[in-house]
Amino acid sequence: MDPKTYQFTRFTGSEPEPQTPLDLYQDKGLTYDQQVGIRQQYEAARVLWSHARLRRDAAPALRSAAPLWTAWRAAEQHLSDTFAAFWETDDTRWRAQLLRLVDAEDAARTAADAWDEIARHLAQFVDAQLTVAGYDEALPLETVAADIGLDITDWHIDALSAYTHRMWGAPAPVRRLADRQIESQRTRLTQVDQMHSTSGRRSDTTTNRD
Repeated sequence: MDPKTYQFTRFTGSEPEPQTPLDLYQDKGLTYDQQVGIRQQYEAARVLWSHARLRRDAAPALRSAAPLWTAWRAAEQHLSDTFAAFWETDDTRWRAQLLRLVDAEDAARTAADAWDEIARHLAQFVDAQLTVAGYDEALPLETVAADIGLDITDWHIDALSAYTHRMWGAPAPVRRLADRQIESQRTRLTQVDQMHSTSGRRSDTTTNRD
């Protein structure tokens, strides 16, 4: 059957989801082609409705998410900068710098958790639309964001399963990134501390021998 174009009054997303009448195929007054045409109309209507619902639900969430993404990126950068400062920190001031690093770690975890929570909501909106429209007819979240003046191309929003199917209490995506960065930094500091301790013991042994 040739593709057809249908026109609908603009959806707001607040309407009930368009549903093909259950008795469509029991109507003996309709030909097969007419039944298919009606079904296609409802399918097209569901796609448009799902787009409207995504715009309705996601737009305010995207506006709320913008400062949280900025906060996470700032906390992530501060964590990196605080760790990098050890290269310029005198040995006598390492304790103070370690305290600064702990504060930076806490701030990064808090910002990551806040972001993952709003990202989970956005992922739910996207998943709900895909359930109705499918991937081929999906309205990209980036498009919704662009329509309200936001560029989200670098935002970390994973599939809904990344937030809802975590095993054994595994962290959400951005919190996992923060934890990995913190773990890597702490491993490096532990290596330095071990080398420093070993060097100190060797120095004491040499002094005692003298």
